[in-house]
Amino acid sequence: MSGDMAREFLRMEDAEAAVERLAQLHERACTALRQALSGYLQERRLPSAAQRAWFYYPELRLTYQCQGEVPSTTRAYAKVQVPGIYRASVTQPLAMRNYLLAQLRPLLADFAVQLEVGLSDQAIPYPYVIEQGDELAGSGVTAAELARVFPSTDLSAASDSVADGLYDWQSAEHLPLMLFDAARTDFSLKRIQHYTGSDWRHVQPWILLTNYHRYVDQFIRHGLAQLRDDPRFVRMVLPGNVIIERGTAEEEAQAVADAVVWHRYQMPAYHLIASDGHGITLVNIGVGPSNAKNITDHLAVLRPHCWLMIGHCGGLRQSQTIGDYVLAHAYMRRDGILDRVLPPHIPLPALAEVQQALQEAAAAVTGEQGDALKRRLRTGTVLTYDDRNWELHWAHERALINLSRAVAVDMESGTIAAQGYRLRVPYGTLLCVSDKPLHSELKLPGAAGAFYERAVSQHLHIAIAALERLRGQLPALHSRKLRSFDEPPFR
Repeated sequence: MSGDMAREFLRMEDAEAAVERLAQLHERACTALRQALSGYLQERRLPSAAQRAWFYYPELRLTYQCQGEVPSTTRAYAKVQVPGIYRASVTQPLAMRNYLLAQLRPLLADFAVQLEVGLSDQAIPYPYVIEQGDELAGSGVTAAELARVFPSTDLSAASDSVADGLYDWQSAEHLPLMLFDAARTDFSLKRIQHYTGSDWRHVQPWILLTNYHRYVDQFIRHGLAQLRDDPRFVRMVLPGNVIIERGTAEEEAQAVADAVVWHRYQMPAYHLIASDGHGITLVNIGVGPSNAKNITDHLAVLRPHCWLMIGHCGGLRQSQTIGDYVLAHAYMRRDGILDRVLPPHIPLPALAEVQQALQEAAAAVTGEQGDALKRRLRTGTVLTYDDRNWELHWAHERALINLSRAVAVDMESGTIAAQGYRLRVPYGTLLCVSDKPLHSELKLPGAAGAFYERAVSQHLHIAIAALERLRGQLPALHSRKLRSFDEPPFR
């Protein structure tokens, strides 16, 4: 098939055929670019016109001509609201197959739309087809030279304008089919590998984000136990793409886990992979709103079903006790990092499904009900700062904190919730009180160590139990609370 023939858009009769053609075109395009790149590195051979014709992402195009009444659906996604031509360049369609099918199947069933696939006008930047990263070593060719010969990254064209509500839906010739185009997605896939130390293909659709490595230790223990006891789980992937398969002897598996050099990576990730595609990923994001925004910007392109923040917080109320839980139902954002795209006065709604799952999981794991659970689990506003030493400004901040009725303070939860709201990923927060700085209960070394040993395991298992409950609520979990007036058909 020539590049000109591939650029011609062919009508697809069903979702499976569309995804298959997307995969064929993407593989052909990447192969052509890799071969041309290899020829230039080895022999300085310029790519031919025939090769250049293939250096483009495939495109999925959907045409909707409303005739009569718009079909009614309670789904928050897989629907079109206005007539027009919707389009999106697509990358990694094989890896994204389940997501693409989950969007296309109900959409095609409920709406009279025409589906087409061909090559887009968006060139594939050459860095996105380099897998190992050392292909350029010893070639004597600089990145600047390659950029003059091959398509290169153009970050001015990578935008979150659709997610941020900046896309002009009224005068645009074509409407967006999804939040992220292919180049924006590939950009994030590379960043995921860089920051987490593992291949992005290992990331699971249920994500836990934490700021303490002690949660990692407990997650590894949990994962190894699941590989031993639950046939649904097939392997665990650790930073550096270290894989522990189901059936590995316990001592050998623990030795492999202990040998992982996780500190080479800024935000190491751990993946418990399930045969049904509903595994769990835990990312140790470190401390601060910058890290929180950074990693969620990239994880969002994989369209996870949910991400939860689990970590420690400072309790602000006298009635709280070290080890109590805080279930955030509102956020006061003083992190500053998203103010330009999502001003802090925009409310972040609590998602009922997530809140209920976390509360039910807390009851099940702790064994406490009614008043006993209420004494242990407090629902309220979480204040997120960008200044770890906010206590030094207490005299100045006291009045505002008092007005907000905040019950806990941390540095990541508000950012992660705001990113979930902004990027249409269901979100939630369950924190554990590790100190009460306003009441002279500080993180002293001995007390902190005893607290960590006692509390972290239970906290992690509450979060995992909540994700298991949410898994049974698909597709309703993808709430209409996260959708704006102008939304692409895909979630």
